[in-house]
Amino acid sequence: MSIVRPASLGRIVVALACTIYAPASKGQTAPSPILLWPGGAPGSEGKTAPERVRLTPQGEHIVSNINQPSITPYLPVKASGAGIVVLPGGGHRELWMDHEGYRVGRWLSDHGIAAFVLKYRLSKEDGSSYTIDGASLPDVQRAIRLVRSRAAEWNLAPGRIGIMGFSAGGELAALVGTRFDAGSAAATDPVDRESSRPDFLGLIYPAIPQGMHLSKDVPPAFLLCGEDDNPAISQGVPQLYLDLKRAGASAELHVLTRTGHGFGIRDSNPPAVSNWTSLFYQWLDARGFLKRG
Repeated sequence: MSIVRPASLGRIVVALACTIYAPASKGQTAPSPILLWPGGAPGSEGKTAPERVRLTPQGEHIVSNINQPSITPYLPVKASGAGIVVLPGGGHRELWMDHEGYRVGRWLSDHGIAAFVLKYRLSKEDGSSYTIDGASLPDVQRAIRLVRSRAAEWNLAPGRIGIMGFSAGGELAALVGTRFDAGSAAATDPVDRESSRPDFLGLIYPAIPQGMHLSKDVPPAFLLCGEDDNPAISQGVPQLYLDLKRAGASAELHVLTRTGHGFGIRDSNPPAVSNWTSLFYQWLDARGFLKRG
């Protein structure tokens, strides 16, 4: 994996293991990524180029050129039994791994929720041969199956494994909430025997998928955006909430005042924005996802 810093900083390209910049929860060592397909992802045959990591002047890690999708686990010391696959955003061109990925994983783990930060293949990156339906969405479905297949090992309740996506990651999270299956009992790969249905959805300023087939079977959804986001999201998210309710699904909506796009979890967020994680935690608790037994 190569890390590229902006040329204006006069830095050279350095090679680092991806575990170096995956921060650990308190009292834990840095987690290591787990490949979704140890033998290689379907559709990525022959693609051996390493991931690219670009550092912003603020030190944020932006990843692209993903050919080996993986999850990085953040396991809590005191487990609630809930698990969440976390999907960073980046317009399907790159992944902003810190404020929409690793920091989210650390926060969830610190609050008793196992988190699994997903690197998925990118469909809109320059020169990409991947598509959402052919690579990105299968990566998300596989991540849910993988986590569910190891529920006992990771101290999870198999019926309390959800998904949280930001921006483009939110689009994928919404899609997987309507495109899932029960798995194949006859599959030779035990992971493929598991259901790809998330038990709940956390849609954080998501891009809104086109042509969603909503019904009462869509998992319970928590929707959040800022009122100053672009209209496709600031108006699209409330509309998605209404559409979910009309379809008979359960949903909760929050629109943050004077807030734009891409806030995630950052130290620079004002208190009113930072509180969104508490709103999400309270929703999980109210829905019964944080209780053992």
